[in-house]
Formats: sequence, C-alpha cells, structure tokens
Amino acid sequence: MSKPWYLEPAAWSYGVAAFAFCVFAIQLFVGRRGHGRATLLLVAVVFSVAWAAAAAAFSLLGDSLSWRAAHVLDAVRLGAVLGFVVSVATRSAAAGADGRVERSAGIQYAALAALTALTVFFAEPPPVPLPGHGAATSLAFGVLLLRSVVGLALVEQLYRGTQPAWRWNIRPLCLGLGGALIYDLVLFSDALLYRGMDPYLWAGRGFVNALVIPLLGLAAARNREWNLAVTVSRSLITGSTALMASGAYLLAIAVAGYYVRYFGGTWGRALQIVLTFAALLLFGLVALSGTFRSKLRVFVGKHLLPYRYDYREEWLKFTRVLSEATFSTAPVLSIQALAELVESPAGALWLKQEEAAYAPAANFNMASATAVEPTDGSLAAFLGRTGWVIDLDELRAKPSAYAGFMPPDWLQALPNAWLVIPLPVGETLAGFVVLARPRVRVDLNWEVLDLLKTAGRQAASYLTMLQTSEALLEARKFDAFNRMSAFVVHDLKNLVAQLQLLLKNAERHRDNPDFQRDMLGTIQHVVGRMNQLMAQLRAGGTPIESPQPVDLSTVVRRALAVRAADRVELDLDLGVTVRGHPERLERVVGHLVQNAFDAVGDNPRVRVRVFREGEEGVVEVGDNGVGMTPEFVRERLFRPFQTTKKMGMGIGAYESQQYVSALGGRITVDSAVGRGTTVRVRLPLAQGEQAVAALRREAA
Repeated sequence: MSKPWYLEPAAWSYGVAAFAFCVFAIQLFVGRRGHGRATLLLVAVVFSVAWAAAAAAFSLLGDSLSWRAAHVLDAVRLGAVLGFVVSVATRSAAAGADGRVERSAGIQYAALAALTALTVFFAEPPPVPLPGHGAATSLAFGVLLLRSVVGLALVEQLYRGTQPAWRWNIRPLCLGLGGALIYDLVLFSDALLYRGMDPYLWAGRGFVNALVIPLLGLAAARNREWNLAVTVSRSLITGSTALMASGAYLLAIAVAGYYVRYFGGTWGRALQIVLTFAALLLFGLVALSGTFRSKLRVFVGKHLLPYRYDYREEWLKFTRVLSEATFSTAPVLSIQALAELVESPAGALWLKQEEAAYAPAANFNMASATAVEPTDGSLAAFLGRTGWVIDLDELRAKPSAYAGFMPPDWLQALPNAWLVIPLPVGETLAGFVVLARPRVRVDLNWEVLDLLKTAGRQAASYLTMLQTSEALLEARKFDAFNRMSAFVVHDLKNLVAQLQLLLKNAERHRDNPDFQRDMLGTIQHVVGRMNQLMAQLRAGGTPIESPQPVDLSTVVRRALAVRAADRVELDLDLGVTVRGHPERLERVVGHLVQNAFDAVGDNPRVRVRVFREGEEGVVEVGDNGVGMTPEFVRERLFRPFQTTKKMGMGIGAYESQQYVSALGGRITVDSAVGRGTTVRVRLPLAQGEQAVAALRREAA
C-alpha cells in the first residue's frame, strides 16, 4: 500500500526546519558569552533540531517510534521555549522589594514543568494517518491545546509587562513565538474537534517553525543582555519579509480561487484560471517594481532593524563602485552611489573648475543642467561654511532652520530637486550633488544625514584624486614634450655652431677647393642631422631604429670630421664593437669632444681613445682644461639645465647619460680643478654573428 501523498511534503517541511534550526543552534553556540538565558535558548533550539529530524523520519518511515520521539521532543522544546519566555519576562519586569516577581517566576517554571510532564506521559496523540478514538484522544488534544493557550498567555504577558521603551527589542520574539503558537492553536483545536490532526496543517508545521527562526535571531541581536553575540544579515531579514509577504499573498489568492471555483457554477473553473493569471501577473509587476523594493527596504529598516543601514555592507558597496570607476565614469557612478543610499532615482553633479566656479560635471537620469554656481555664491558659501545636507522641501517649509539661507534661482527652478549633498575635501568644497525626490518617502533623521555626509566626503576624495591624476598625466605629457624639445634645441645649437664656424672660415678659404669640399660635406651633414631630428619628433622622442652593431672607432672619426681633428690626439683600437645607434653615439662623442675644447685654455690638448676593457668597449675623452669640482660632478653634471657655460643649456650631458644608460652602459668622470677632465663612456661589447662580421670587416 502506497504512503499518503502528504508525507512527502511533510518530509521536506520538517527536513528544512531541522536544517534551519541546526544552523541557528551553531550560531548561538559560537556566539554564546555566558549562561542563564543564553543556555536556555540554546537548549530549546537543540531540542527543536531533534524534534524536526524525528518528524522528518516519521514522514519517511511511518514507524511509531519516530512518532513517539517527535512528540516527546516537541513537548520538551516548547517547555524550554516557554521557560525562556518566563526568564525574559522576569528580567523585564520591575522587581519589588518583597521579591514577588521572583516568586511568580518560580510558580510559572513549576507550572511549565508540570505541563511538559503531562504532555509527555499523558498527551501523545495518535499518528497523523489515523483518526483518534475515545476520551484518551480528546484528552491528548486538549492538553496540547492547553499548552498553546498557556504559551500565548505567557507571550502576551511578556509583551505587556515590558516597558514601552523596550518593547521594540522583544517585538520580533513575541511576533515569531506568537505566530507559531497560534498555528498550534489552530492545529490542535481542529484536531480536538474532529478527533484527528489535519494532515495539511501537520505537514506545514515544519515550514512555519522554520520561518520563525529569522525573528528569533533578530531578537537575539537586539537584546545584548541575553549574552548572545548574534548578528542578523539585513538582506536575510529583507528576503524573509518579502518571502512571508509573498506567501501570504499567494495563500490569499489560493483561497479566493477556491471560493470562486466553488461558487462560480459553470463559470467557476474559467474564472479561477483568469483570477490566478491576473494575480500572478500583478505579483510579477510588484516584485519587479523599484518603488516596491524601496518601500520594503524602508519598512524593514524602520520596523525590524536597530539601524536603517548595514554600514559594513553599504560602505563596501560604495567603495567597490568608486574603485571600479574610471575618470570618465566616476562622476556618474558617484551620483548613482549617493542616490542609492536614499532611494533617489536621479541626480546631478557640480565640480569646481579652474575658472573659480562650480560647473555641471555629470548627470544620472536627470536632464542636463547648464547653471554655474560661483565660488562666492550663496549655495557654495553655505555648503562650505556649514557642510550641511540641504533638504529643499524643509528649506521651503521652514527657512529659519537654515539660518536665513536663500537658494539660488537656478536650484529652485531645477525640476524635482530634493537634496543638496556637499562634497568637501578638508576645508575646501570640491563640489556638490543634487538628488531628485525618492520613489518612496524617506525620513531624513540623524542616521541618514550622517551617512550622506560621510559618503559625500569619500566621493569628494576620490573625485579629487582622479582630477589630480588627470592633471598630473597632462603635466607629464607636457614635461615629455618640453624635454624632447630641449634635446632638439640643444642639437640645433650644435648644428648652428658648426654653420657659424663654416661662415667664419668662408671669407678666407672660399677659393680653396679642399675647403669647398669640407663645406659641402658639413652642409650635407647638417641637413642629414636636421632630417633625423624631424623624424625623431614624429617618433615621439624614441629612436626610430633598433640598436645595431657599431664600431666605436668609426663613430669617433665621424664625430671629429666636422671639428678640428688636427687638435686631437687619437688612439683608436679597431674592432671595438658595441650595440647602439650610430648617429646618437656620434652625438654623444661629439658633445664630449666639444666640451673638452670649451674647457681647454691657450695650450689645448684633447685626447680621444677607443679600447676594450673586459666585456666593455670604452671611449675616453680627456683634456687639460680647468676641470670640475667633485661636488659639481656628483650633484649637477648629469642633471638637466645645469651648466657653467655662458651660452650652454645644460642638456648635452644629461641626454648623453640617459642614452648610454638605456643601452646598458655608464659614463664615468675623473676631474679635478686645474688638472683637467677625463670622461669615459663604457658600453657592453656586441655579441653574436653580427659583431663577429663587423670585426672581420674592420680587420680586412
């Protein structure tokens, strides 16, 4: 014979209850910080786990042992729960000097113990599938009904005996236990009337008790004197409230559909289908409504939780939104994050600009505004002085609350404007946000205003940081452009110097064929260098070719070809090959040689050597000039715009040092005042087949 159909949903019902009570028991055990009420509540929850598990086992097995165990455990757990209620009521009542409260509590504990014993030993009802018979069955259901009535009386006594100022703390406990006991009252009164428990009501009892758990957790979180470190998730409470409201709605629709079908005659079935479809359509519309969700969050925050906001969750969400924003999206996301705190659907942002005014920077679901607020305007001055969040509705109703502040005309004309939130950074007002009226009325108490002020400071800091980063990026772009321009100007200066020297000698040697050839070669070299500079500018300041094997002796000869090579002592080792750019290495060597000529006196002597030293190729340029101090070499020589020459720019040494370092080399300086200077450019030797081929070509 197959099992009755209701045993399968009953197994799910009591199984879910067992799991929920188990999770709640673990949380209570971990958060328990003492004895007394905390232990009593924990015992009640543990017995509830066992009761739900035994009822689920009976639903699966159908044996009498599981039914008897479920009955006994149910009696014990409800006795512990009602004892906990008496304990809380005793603590809430004002104790008299004669100890009447303590004596009353003792009597109530004894009565509960007797009622629990009576329930265990004399009030076991028959299993659900069988209807009861005789006086014994009526006695069992009568005792169970009496227990429900006593429990409701104790809950009512707890609520009425608690001072009005503290009823908010125990309201979830009274609501949860009262609801479960009312369900038991209906179940056992029906059973007493018909001498057998209704299987529908019995199967749903597990789900009903599971729905009570969030309310018990909320009560434990509100009452710290219970010595239970219990925290309740705001999202869990909101979800549970929405679930219970949805269940009540669907239950009402089911009842209405039943009566429509029962009394509708031939139209009953069709009307029931139409009613069910319309109800589900309305349910979906309401569930997807932003206004409904806003009202639900406001209701939960106002009536079920100690504070409206879960500050940890709100702050993490607010920070996450800002951290994921870029410079282009940060203004809009900042408005959106502030608007979500007060259920506002739209807003606009004004930020301080360089022209000393607050201009519109972004808008979210609001028409673009064009009004500009001067820094010395009434709005900016008031926000900067007070840091208040301005409620425009309150300002219109009670202007005296804002010390005579008059909003600008553009703000009063802004459609649907509601709040003005300042964005301060230190003592400076970085901007402000105007929010539209919310979907549902929001009370602006101290909690909401403090959160908006703090969030405004966070948003202002982030927006200011992004503005500073953007300005720094632009400054770096200009700096790179200026640096590149300085290098180009320095090279142009050297080219101009060569052309000036050419013009100076042209008057005396214009008819000399050798001079004419040198002149054409120099002009050709200058034109080539200027073309390279133009290509360098187009490439953005980086070499347009990759490094290649370069023979240092060849580079030195080319660098000296346009200078007074006859005044230079050369000592060149052939085949010293490094990797680099021939033109740029030529500029480095030419700069060093030019500096040596500029430093020598009436008896000039400039030495240029190329040699191999270990794994490095070395170009050495020495002179017998005035020399430099160690402090100048250490602190100023390779810094830009530092020079001792009257017509110098202080760029050549810096550019040479940057380029040589980029090739993996280094520049060393040995100098002393009055003894001259020796500069060595050290570069890694080229390796591989290209370097070998270059060496063989030079040797040939």
